[in-house]
Amino acid sequence: MDNQPAREGGLEAPTRHPLDWRSPEFWDKAALDKELERVFDICHGCRRCFSLCNAFPTLFDAVDESPTGELDSVPKSKFGEVVDHCYLCDMCYVSKCPYVPPHSFNVDFPHLMLRAKAVRFREEGASLRSRILSSTDMVGSIAGIPVVSEVVNAVNDNLAGRLLLEKTLGVARDAPLPRYESDTARKRLARTPAPDLPVEPVNGTQGRVVLYTTCYGNRNLPAMVEDLVAVFRHNGIQVKLVGSEQCCGMPKLELGDLESVAKAKEANVPELARWVEQGWDLVAPVPSCVLMFKQELPLMFPEDRQVQAVARAFFDPFNYLYLRHKADKLRTDFAKPLGRVSWHVPCHLRVQNIGLKTRDVLSLIPGTTVEAIERCSGHDGT
Repeated sequence: MDNQPAREGGLEAPTRHPLDWRSPEFWDKAALDKELERVFDICHGCRRCFSLCNAFPTLFDAVDESPTGELDSVPKSKFGEVVDHCYLCDMCYVSKCPYVPPHSFNVDFPHLMLRAKAVRFREEGASLRSRILSSTDMVGSIAGIPVVSEVVNAVNDNLAGRLLLEKTLGVARDAPLPRYESDTARKRLARTPAPDLPVEPVNGTQGRVVLYTTCYGNRNLPAMVEDLVAVFRHNGIQVKLVGSEQCCGMPKLELGDLESVAKAKEANVPELARWVEQGWDLVAPVPSCVLMFKQELPLMFPEDRQVQAVARAFFDPFNYLYLRHKADKLRTDFAKPLGRVSWHVPCHLRVQNIGLKTRDVLSLIPGTTVEAIERCSGHDGT
């Protein structure tokens, strides 16, 4: 038995344990509270993560303002406030915490918060606001109906409409909201004939991709998806649309609704896996969706071979282009400089551990300087 004292911090590469969400202990409230106390006490004694999301200042303030100045006198009601402030960005895990596995302290703060959200969802459900805002397929299908989309966009652009939305669903009147398009990305691309391009596998890429458009890309920003497809085809990469798709499940994951995540997995993964078996790579334009397929679903379903195969085949679009560039398969005959570009780096892109490939690709354009902004936007992207 190893009787060595725990080291201050870890030197090994971080690892991630599967999310044991189907075990009875995962759902046991007493066991959850015990683990929250254990991890919160470790966090309180370290505080390296104070500059990240508001979950940590909320926890540390609760400890500092308690009668003893220690976790033992913090009321359990404060634990829920800490959980509420975690948006599962994963930045504490990958960039700050010295006690993640394989360290003996075994701290996985984001997945502990996910567990707490899941237990609360099972016991209490969710508010109407949360249920609606996390049901992106339902909202998008209704708001994307011709004429309806025009009404929805008009209401969202109108102060009276925004005041009503704020009062009924708690959406701040000044928060920018995406527009809804009835002419979706999938409709637009279905009208565009795919060129017959030779397949050139290089540097871990097959040279042909199946595009998962995402809820946001399909219904809110179809022009972005069209541009992505145009860039890929311009660089000799075959692109096809996935036959059918539903929301990846990330909004439901952040709500703690793990059963809905499982349903989304069953709707998407078999279709994506069929393409992977035929030798296609997978891409999606939204980092949160890519992360869902690359990390969260594999951790929820570690025994599912299709889930693991899909995870291995999923790429961030700019990472895909950069890998092709390293094998001289990216066209660099750029016609126009972009000048100075400020690029906000999404947290769910940073935690994929692929580097800043969007910056690297854009920097290939002559006369272009890219400034990467690696701070939280404060919006909770999903």
